[in-house]
Amino acid sequence: MDPFDILENLHKVKPAFQPIISAVKHTVIGYEVLGRFQVEDTWMSLGSFFHDDDVPDEYKVEVDQHLLALAITQMLEARNDGLLFINRNARQLLINSGEDFLETLQNFAEKGFSMERIVLEITEYDFEEDFDTLQHLLFYYKTYGIQIAVDHVGAKSSNIDRIRQLRPHILKIDTGFVRNANPEVFQDVIQTLSVLARRIGAKLSYENIEDNYQLYFAWKHGGHYYQGFYLANPEVELPMNNSIQMNVGEKITEFVQREKSLIEKRYTFTLGFEEKVKKSLSKWHGPATADLFIKAVAEAFKEESFRLYICNSDGRQVSSNFRKYGDEWVLEKDQLGSHWAFRPYFLENTMQMKSWHKGILSDVYSDIETGKMIRTFSFPLSHECYLFIDISNDFISEIDYLLFR
Repeated sequence: MDPFDILENLHKVKPAFQPIISAVKHTVIGYEVLGRFQVEDTWMSLGSFFHDDDVPDEYKVEVDQHLLALAITQMLEARNDGLLFINRNARQLLINSGEDFLETLQNFAEKGFSMERIVLEITEYDFEEDFDTLQHLLFYYKTYGIQIAVDHVGAKSSNIDRIRQLRPHILKIDTGFVRNANPEVFQDVIQTLSVLARRIGAKLSYENIEDNYQLYFAWKHGGHYYQGFYLANPEVELPMNNSIQMNVGEKITEFVQREKSLIEKRYTFTLGFEEKVKKSLSKWHGPATADLFIKAVAEAFKEESFRLYICNSDGRQVSSNFRKYGDEWVLEKDQLGSHWAFRPYFLENTMQMKSWHKGILSDVYSDIETGKMIRTFSFPLSHECYLFIDISNDFISEIDYLLFR
């Protein structure tokens, strides 16, 4: 696509609107503006034009400004009060100190289009530019009510601190990672971004959703907004009444029911473990005979567990490890006296067990020793001692309600 053809035929350039769905109301809350160019009877994407490094930034800015003006005009004419998500390259945005973009928005604000409805998307890759200048400009835009979104977030983990400094309103995550990345790696990235979003008060938005699983993934992992071809295609005509063909509410209802079923099954599984331990509680006579107690209990968990041990409320291990190798249980006395209170949630969980007198089933996590994904069931033997039963990867991998959080 020849850049000069585009610049000389701006009347053939139009915005396409891709709906963005709210997880709260299950309705369209706004649109991302994408560029299209008419070739005969087909509207072609302008993605190659904007991503071509050989095209001067000034050309891209001119087309961007044209798209922005048309998009806002269509929103005003349709009396559509949704948000408008606008993509901008940092290098182009910094031309003329960012005043061109702001001036356009100010002109339309006088016509009734509030700048608070604008969401400016900056990709994480743009942080490689002059970040201090970019940060100053984006803070300046914020004073006008413009919302800031960081697109393709998580692409470079080294930018986490810069994102924290910027404190954007929205973090956009590409669900294409679900298809292409190692699932465990992506889970770690999502967990990091979820914590970051909570710390800075940002919403998570999942884009490029192309199937039902990706929509489920976005819902399950804290997505506030959803976007992608599975939900709605970009259209050069602004959809009427903020509507889309897919009933997102029905899909979410299915996810809710599925998740409730998994939680109920995990709860039943936890109660079953509790009952097994309670049958052996009469054999608990304190830390001095902890190894004898574990030996008596272990056989009841030979199908599910590969390791058992007992700690006191300070995190000190008062038993040996009772470890299964093949079909044989072996006492590992060298673990006696180890300290585990440094582990996340250890003290919190023991205090909960002490207060509630109930066992706790952990989330799925990677075991330090084996490197495999496991769960741990914990149970209060007394006010001071707690039994830990590590459930093997082989067991949980065969059961959907244990394999998934």
